[in-house]
Amino acid sequence: MNIKTFVLVSLAALALANCSTPQKTISQPEPFRLKTFQDSISYAMGINSGENLREMPGGFFDLSVFETGLKESFKDSVAIELDEAATRKLFQKLNDTMQKIEKAKREEQIAANKAEGKAFLEENAKKPGIITTKSGLQYEVLREGTGEKPGPGDRVKVNYEGKLLDGTVFDSSYKRGEPLVFGVSQVINGWTEGLQLMPVGSKYRFFIPEDLAYGERGAGKDIKPYATLIFDVELLEVLK
Repeated sequence: MNIKTFVLVSLAALALANCSTPQKTISQPEPFRLKTFQDSISYAMGINSGENLREMPGGFFDLSVFETGLKESFKDSVAIELDEAATRKLFQKLNDTMQKIEKAKREEQIAANKAEGKAFLEENAKKPGIITTKSGLQYEVLREGTGEKPGPGDRVKVNYEGKLLDGTVFDSSYKRGEPLVFGVSQVINGWTEGLQLMPVGSKYRFFIPEDLAYGERGAGKDIKPYATLIFDVELLEVLK
């Protein structure tokens, strides 16, 4: 038998062997599904607990040890007993540590907000058309009106849009479709000062330093402590 014939016979034999040998099939794991109320509520409780525990800083939580403790808690007796006083001491230490970490993070964020606002205002003051008052308020005239200017005891009707330095809009009367009416002295200092510079019919852009805005307290979920703010304000009417 020559080499060519031998190769052809060998290939044919291999093909027959493959045909006659049943192929193993790899079964895919069944996808996870919630089939009963018990499944659903158990899963929801697990997710809720996990989301809370995930907020803990690294180094304070070990999932595998937690799973062991959780399983042990369903038994009549546990492998390692922790008395009430010891447990209370552990949680107090965790609480104290978490408070220190949160305080450090808050102080870091405050410093960053102050530095960001200071740097922004310093650069902004160099731009054409930007006017800086003695208090540190900066403003730009987008449209100059010809009406009267409000005093500190007046009420005004305005349209406005407020933004963070990154451009995030946190409040807008334009989006609500309704102007706002309020007393000139009933708002943040930057607004109180800026509104008295505006004739009715004007539209100004205010750049308000943190000490003329919400300062250390911030406001809502968007305005962090010591945030510098930008407002476009349109003075529609002065109400006596």
